[in-house]
Amino acid sequence: MADIKKEQEREELHKAIWGIADELRGSVDGWDFKSYVLGIMFYRYISENLCNFINDNERNSGNKTFNYAELDDKKAKAIKSDIVKIKGFFLLPSELFENVRKNASSDENLNMTLEQIFKNIESSAKGTDTEKDIQGLFEDVDVNSNKLGNTVANRNKKLVKLLDGIGDMKLGDYQDNTIDAFGDAYEYLMSMYASNAGKSGGEFFTPQEVSELLTKIAIVGKKEINKIYDPACGSGSLLLKAAKILGKDKIRNGFFGQEINLTTYNLCRINMFLHDIDPRKFNIHNGDTLIEPSEEHRDAEPFEAIVSNPPYSIKWVGDDNPVLINDERFSPAGVLAPKSKADMAFIMHSLYWLAANGTAAIVCFPGIMYRSGAEKKIRQYLIDNNFIDCIIQLPDNLFFGTSIATCIMVLSKSKKENKTLFIDASKECVKVTNNNKLTEENINNILEAYKKKEDKDYYSRLVSNKEIAENDYNLSVSTYVEKEDTREVIDIDKLNKEIEEIVKREDELRKEIDKIIKEL
Repeated sequence: MADIKKEQEREELHKAIWGIADELRGSVDGWDFKSYVLGIMFYRYISENLCNFINDNERNSGNKTFNYAELDDKKAKAIKSDIVKIKGFFLLPSELFENVRKNASSDENLNMTLEQIFKNIESSAKGTDTEKDIQGLFEDVDVNSNKLGNTVANRNKKLVKLLDGIGDMKLGDYQDNTIDAFGDAYEYLMSMYASNAGKSGGEFFTPQEVSELLTKIAIVGKKEINKIYDPACGSGSLLLKAAKILGKDKIRNGFFGQEINLTTYNLCRINMFLHDIDPRKFNIHNGDTLIEPSEEHRDAEPFEAIVSNPPYSIKWVGDDNPVLINDERFSPAGVLAPKSKADMAFIMHSLYWLAANGTAAIVCFPGIMYRSGAEKKIRQYLIDNNFIDCIIQLPDNLFFGTSIATCIMVLSKSKKENKTLFIDASKECVKVTNNNKLTEENINNILEAYKKKEDKDYYSRLVSNKEIAENDYNLSVSTYVEKEDTREVIDIDKLNKEIEEIVKREDELRKEIDKIIKEL
């Protein structure tokens, strides 16, 4: 039932987004349209979030008919400092989404109204702990861009359509949806436009079901964790799965991530707000994780849970930078990941930042499991030091932008046995349109196999690290888990008898035909 409800909510959301796209067809480039939709969705969300918070407080105090949206701006200013301390931002009643939308069609300066509101939201946090978390969140929503129209009037017409389309979306309570509404809108917009824009969507978004699997693996056996980290966090979907699965209060010190792409970094911070994560409990950094890891993250205590889907086989500086081989993250393996393939650099980075009692679950390109050279030497370091807990083969066609069958590498620093579990989950999926998806049952099957760490024909096998060394440190699941032969078993004796009978019958028929011809 949960899977059916998910698909219904997704379909409704997708229809609403498609409706807005249809309204603006031909006027806004798809890649830019994505930023406008997500930016205005965010504006609607923080408006509703703030308004509901203030209304609940007032109504719980006995003022049952109070509605912040109807309050005079002058009176609202009196509570600004208190609200900023709690929520990290502030909007006047006149700046709320519902009020701006109500007056949008008659506002000849709508573009200027919105631009000023976005500036006010950012400036409301100046001088507070949340200033850096709010700054730049609306910079991709350029309401004065010629992309919206060649005149102010034309731009405002498009903005009215955007406000109405997003205002009509049935988003409900973001925390109660079975889907991640913002994340799903992002994924859908990526699938609509990324290929046309010549940009790979796969590196920006991890499907929610894969996020759920990774997160559940990373927190197996834990009811709470100190904090969670994603070194290539994209729009933050992996970090937020932990909040949904464990509960925000069970992640004591918060959510940490780093993202190199500025637009995606802004989307991640927006996503944190959309999920009502206290700005003081998330720390998202913009920069190159491998070359310039966040100093704030580096100086903090290690992470009990790390989840990541780093970009597959991207280029990096590698040994062109002579300092990196002495970096504490990479030096233990004695070699750097190849310049043409940074995958193993992300693995080593995650291992270094992992707590002694922690678990890291990382989506990997399959090539790193068997390629020779530097990657083999890093695999050898990981196996000889017993850091790899499990390798899981996933189905193909799970990720937008690539049909490759990826893997999950699970890292641990507290293993009891010198053995590594291999799981062949390549059949754990259902086909939905052109893609494969993990169902709740598929996720549970993989999790059970991971927890039990038992041999199961054609599915899982616990392999000694000695055997892996004898296999030249090959970590491909197919090396250790035999594929089930589903071909039909043929009984040769029975087949020969059947052929004998057919030949005999043919002879009889031939004789009958010859007899008929003779009589004619």
